[in-house]
Amino acid sequence: MNHTYRTLLAGLALLALAACGTGSPKGEDRTATPGGTQAAVPAPVKDEPVKGLSGMPPVLDPKDVYAADRPNRLSPVVKDFPSRVYVPNSESDTVSVIDPKTYEVIETIPVGRQPQHVVPSWDLKTLWVNNNRGHTLTPIDPRTGKAGEEVEVHDPYNLYFTPNGKYAVVMASLDRELVFRDPHTMKRIRTEPVTCYGVNHADFSLDGRYFIVSCEFSGELLKVDTERMKVVAQQKLPFDGAMPQDVKVSPDGKRFYIADMMADGMWVLDGDKFDTPKLLPTGKGTHGLYVSRDSREMYVSNRGEGTVSVFDFTRNRLTRKWHLPEGGSPDMGGVSADGKVLWLSGRYDSEVYAIDTRTGAELARIEVSEGPHGLAVYPQPGRYSLGHTGIFR
Repeated sequence: MNHTYRTLLAGLALLALAACGTGSPKGEDRTATPGGTQAAVPAPVKDEPVKGLSGMPPVLDPKDVYAADRPNRLSPVVKDFPSRVYVPNSESDTVSVIDPKTYEVIETIPVGRQPQHVVPSWDLKTLWVNNNRGHTLTPIDPRTGKAGEEVEVHDPYNLYFTPNGKYAVVMASLDRELVFRDPHTMKRIRTEPVTCYGVNHADFSLDGRYFIVSCEFSGELLKVDTERMKVVAQQKLPFDGAMPQDVKVSPDGKRFYIADMMADGMWVLDGDKFDTPKLLPTGKGTHGLYVSRDSREMYVSNRGEGTVSVFDFTRNRLTRKWHLPEGGSPDMGGVSADGKVLWLSGRYDSEVYAIDTRTGAELARIEVSEGPHGLAVYPQPGRYSLGHTGIFR
C-alpha cells in the first residue's frame, strides 16, 4: 500500500468519525439542531407515583384527584342501583326520596331525630343517615331503598371515611370530638378531643395522609394526621365571626377551599403549609362546594342570596353566577352521575332545586319536608367514598 493510498484511507476514516459524532448510547433518540449538529431528545417527563396512605387505592392521576369521577363511570358495585336523590329533612325526622327522572318524591322514610346528612359508605354499598340528636345512624340499602336497623353513634353531625377504608370518622360537633370508628359496625376505636367548636366538614389531601376540618362555631380549621388519628395543626381564620362550612381539595391537590357563610366567600388554603388562607368572595352565605365531572369547575352554593357561583380551577377565578328565579336557600347536595344536573337542598324553604350545569337554569323545584339539609345524589361515579354527601375518588 503506497503512501498516497494510506493518506486517503485515513482521511475517509476521519470523515466517518465526524459524521458519527462521538457515538450515541444504544437506542438514544437524537435530532439535528439548526447548526447541523446532533442533539439528544429529552425523554418525556413522567409523573411520579403518589405515595399514598397505606392501604389506599392508588391515585389514578397525580394532577387530578377526581379522575375517577367522570360522567357515568360507575363502579361495578353500584351500576345496577336505581338513580335517586336522598334528602334528609332535619326538622321532620324523615328522608325524602326523589326520582331524578320525574322530579317527584316517590317515598318518605322515617329515621331518627334530626337527620343532617346522607353519607355513602367507603365501599359504596350503604347510605348512612346521620341522626344528630337521635344519636344514631340509619343504614339505607341503595339497591332496594329500604332502611335497616339503627346503629347507636353519639352526636353524628357528619361522617367521613379514611381513604384506605380503615376507619369511619364521625364529626361529633357538640361533643367536640373526632371519633374514629369501624366503618361497618361503627364500633368506637379512637377518640380525638378537639379544642375548637363545631367540627363540621372535611376533605383529604391528594395522598390521603392528612385532612382539613372546619370548625363552624369557633371559626377555626384543623389539620389531622390520618394515620396517627391526631390533630397536628390548628388555626383561627382571619375574619371576625368566621363560620367555615364545606371543604374541598383542588384537582391537583395543592389547595383546599373552605366555604364561609359569614365571610360570604371561600378561603383558599395551602394544605401542606397550613399557612394563613386568603378569602375569595363568592356570595352571601357561602355554604356548599361541588366539583364538576370534568374537574374544571366548582359549583359554590350561596345560601344567603339564592345563588350558585361557578369557579374555574384553571383560571383561578369566578366565571358565572346563577340566580334561582324565585330565590331560595341553596345548601348541600351533589352532581348527577352524568354531570348535567346540580342538586341542592333548600334549607329554609322545604324544597330541593335541580339546576342545569351548562346553563344554570332551574330545571325543577321540588317540595319536601321541613329542614332539608345534606342530600345525596346516588349512585355517582368513583371507586370509593370519603363520605359527607358524596366525595368520591
